[in-house]
Amino acid sequence: MPAKFVLIKYIILPFSVIIKRIQRGRLRRIMRGYRLLKQSGHLDRVAAVKQALTEHPLGFTKEHFSPVVMGCGASSGEIIVRQYLLVRVGGLDLNRALLIALGTKGGRVVFPLPKEWREILTQHGFKVANFWSALLWQFYVCALLLYGVAAIGKIAFAGIASAKKEKGNKKHYTYFVGLSAGNLPKQNDDRQSYDIVSWYMQRHVKKSQVKVIKHSVNNSSPIVIDNVSVIPEPSPLPELRGWGAIFKYVFWGLKAFVIALLDYSRGRWWHALLLNQAALSGQARLLPVDYLAKEYWFHNSGWIYRPLWTYDVEQAGSEIIFYFYSTNCKGFKISPAEVPIPYGWKAANWSRYLVWDQWQADFVRKSVGQYTRVDKVGPIWFSSSMQDFEDIPENIVSVFDVQPMRSSFYCSLGLDIEYYIPSVANRFLEDIYMLLSNSHLKMALKRKRDVGKISHPHYRNIIKKLETLPNFVEVDPDVAAQELIKKSKAIISMPYTSTALIGRELGKPSVYYDPTGMLRKDDPATHGIPILSGKSELYKWLLVNLMPLQ
Repeated sequence: MPAKFVLIKYIILPFSVIIKRIQRGRLRRIMRGYRLLKQSGHLDRVAAVKQALTEHPLGFTKEHFSPVVMGCGASSGEIIVRQYLLVRVGGLDLNRALLIALGTKGGRVVFPLPKEWREILTQHGFKVANFWSALLWQFYVCALLLYGVAAIGKIAFAGIASAKKEKGNKKHYTYFVGLSAGNLPKQNDDRQSYDIVSWYMQRHVKKSQVKVIKHSVNNSSPIVIDNVSVIPEPSPLPELRGWGAIFKYVFWGLKAFVIALLDYSRGRWWHALLLNQAALSGQARLLPVDYLAKEYWFHNSGWIYRPLWTYDVEQAGSEIIFYFYSTNCKGFKISPAEVPIPYGWKAANWSRYLVWDQWQADFVRKSVGQYTRVDKVGPIWFSSSMQDFEDIPENIVSVFDVQPMRSSFYCSLGLDIEYYIPSVANRFLEDIYMLLSNSHLKMALKRKRDVGKISHPHYRNIIKKLETLPNFVEVDPDVAAQELIKKSKAIISMPYTSTALIGRELGKPSVYYDPTGMLRKDDPATHGIPILSGKSELYKWLLVNLMPLQ
């Protein structure tokens, strides 16, 4: 046998086996910790910690932040740092670390956390390995400091590469952050494209006089729609132009690095943590105003962290807009008590919010403050597809569910109420299919997206079973919900998906169906959509709304 195959057999393969065993052991402890929380009746324990991290100030004042590093964000330094920690440190990995500690006998939380957050964990009854967690935190901040240096160098070199390009007036363009290919217009003379860019063009282009729309989707081709250019641009900020701006940026970068390094050496870690974000902020301050977008649009998949550079472009006259492409952003109300604001929302501080309706406006103001600018604009399109589905039969009822995830992933979400689980999702589908089939109606199921093997195997099994039955149609997840709803007699959605509101907007009978009966009908998360509890209520609704239509 050749030597290289011996090496693979006796060194590499055993090493991979060890890694897999470690991963399986870690997963078992996560699930054990989750089971213990469930058995104790305290599934909300992880959520309570995350909420405390969201709301508890870090104790920094304006004097703790250098305007050289932070730019126009210096006056909001504490909330910026807290937001960044919530995104970079306080996500699913922290949930898993908490569950591992609970699932290990005498377990302690070992995770890179600042002292302020380690104290919060201790206050909530978690044992923390302070030495190791502090050491990991130092390594983490040091890594981000080096990453910040690399980010500054990358921006400087990009500016040098573009120094010989001709300058152009880039005024009057809008930039969409965080889009994917499905969020771009689909050109078809016979079909409407229900994407965010098309929605923006219908609602805003004429009054804003924007002639160019830029977006973050790489490898997409420029297109022109109604004399408006829609073009890809990887970064929300253009490259530095002119040697003067480049030299100024390099000098700023050296100065910012020295400040961050000296502060880090004496325990003031926040500038080192944010140096990679400050790199873009420094770039924004050296760009001519005409090179900045008139508007920057951010969607609600990234609701917590508002980038540091947005404070600088806003100061220069650009508008920062945060929009909701969905309404399912609240917890479930199962008792008369008020539902806690979900993780991260109370730390948000966007300048302007675009919401669907008054219910969502109330949620935003309750989360971030009564005097926040909130505009009600109706349903906001987000993604679309020209996927053909002409074989959809008549007399259908469209059903929109929420796919339950594998237990190994679901446990790490740290949810305080078990609802999006296989037993509920499967019962939701079975109840609806039985009632529709008995009423000679057809069920068209559209999942939000194809998540593959991440979905729970019990859920995949029920889908396979339904696919063999008559009067059932599974619609490609890429099909726009609006297209399917237009062809439907009625809409049945799982609480609290946004499709129920789209159905109402398009004039279709639309309800939420709760097979468990655990959700309260006065929950503001319904947005005024009726919520039906159990098969008997769903059957009565079908009799009233659909039987006369057959």
